[in-house]
Amino acid sequence: MMLREIDVRLVEPEEEARFQELLQAHHYLGCLRKIGQTLWYVATHCGEWVALLTFSAAALKLAARDQWIGWSYRQQYARLQLLANNTRFCVLPAFQRPNVASRALALCERRLSRDWNDAYGHPIVLLETFVDSRHRGTLYLAANWTYIGETRGFRRIPGGYSATTLEPKKIFVRPLHPYARARLCQASFDAAQEGKKRMLKMDHLRVLPEIFRDVPDPRRIAGRRHPLNSVLAIAAAAYLRGARDYKAMGSWAAQLPQTTRQNLRCRCKRNDYQVPSEPVIRDVLVRVDRRDLEGALRRWNRRFATGDASLTLHAQSLCLEDRRHRW
Repeated sequence: MMLREIDVRLVEPEEEARFQELLQAHHYLGCLRKIGQTLWYVATHCGEWVALLTFSAAALKLAARDQWIGWSYRQQYARLQLLANNTRFCVLPAFQRPNVASRALALCERRLSRDWNDAYGHPIVLLETFVDSRHRGTLYLAANWTYIGETRGFRRIPGGYSATTLEPKKIFVRPLHPYARARLCQASFDAAQEGKKRMLKMDHLRVLPEIFRDVPDPRRIAGRRHPLNSVLAIAAAAYLRGARDYKAMGSWAAQLPQTTRQNLRCRCKRNDYQVPSEPVIRDVLVRVDRRDLEGALRRWNRRFATGDASLTLHAQSLCLEDRRHRW
């Protein structure tokens, strides 16, 4: 077998049943269903299947990994999607020869970020994987992966994590970008790569209405059902959480629990905190004075965005630049 003749490609939909059957038969953990963002690869040699690899979303919490990266919890929340986990790797019995596994893995590493961006709209900058403690992880060490520690032994179950620990697993990571750690920890970078969601603390939500308290209300008194500072606070929080149009802002607001609505100073009627609808949010953002809004947002930026650029807000972006809806 010539190693340079090995190729790696994505598994076609009609091949998935065969892929699962082979994993179930030859991998000690068996097959794995597609859940969330997942890509399956097959390594081939002259048309024959040589190895099977699966990559899925990274672990939500992993102390050793998070410490190794050095990111804050907010950066972790916003950028976790830039990590992927090599959840299965199986070289089929007929092809278990020297360097076959490392060749297949290296070929996957070269194309994974591009394939992930094509499939899910963002790249991958760091890979992780778990290895049972009974194994040394020789393959990953030979492929220049870095051992960074062990898991704590908990596993994810419906509704949270198991109450008891299982056998810890070794953690290996492999950067796909030369400055992966610095990139994941820097104050901000391109939103298309970072993802658009930001983690907001409850303290942020409580402060937002106060930030907009002195912004003049352009609406007639007779038509004011929702306080202006509450509407602006909801629009700002929705924008930070990824909403990029009025409909998305309205949808985000409609899903807020009562405690969050209370913190955002929403209108209360018979112990029920009510959120503004999409037309109300749109009307306010179109009519509010940009200079007054920008002044309020500068206060927010000085207080919260100085140390975390991902929390920066500007009137130009918050008002969505679309003035065609002016009433």
